[in-house]
Amino acid sequence: MSRVCTYCGKKTVFGNRIARRGLAKRKGGVGIKTTGVTRRRFKPNIQKVRADVGGKITRIRLCTKCLRSGAVKKPRQGAKNRPAEKLL
Repeated sequence: MSRVCTYCGKKTVFGNRIARRGLAKRKGGVGIKTTGVTRRRFKPNIQKVRADVGGKITRIRLCTKCLRSGAVKKPRQGAKNRPAEKLL
């Protein structure tokens, strides 16, 4: 499953996890040393949502930020695969 938001295109990004040891100089130590750097992933919170896209109800993948902002219109409760005009 691709972890990409259909609306805004948000996807997995990569960064570094830095492991350090030692005591800071201002606290009386000799300084903090980096002992290792590991790659890590930041994954967006993607949800499968039924949404009204162009008058047709389809299932799309959205990040929760787009979902909460109201970027897409969710269908009425109980609406199956009927066109949006007949729901009114």
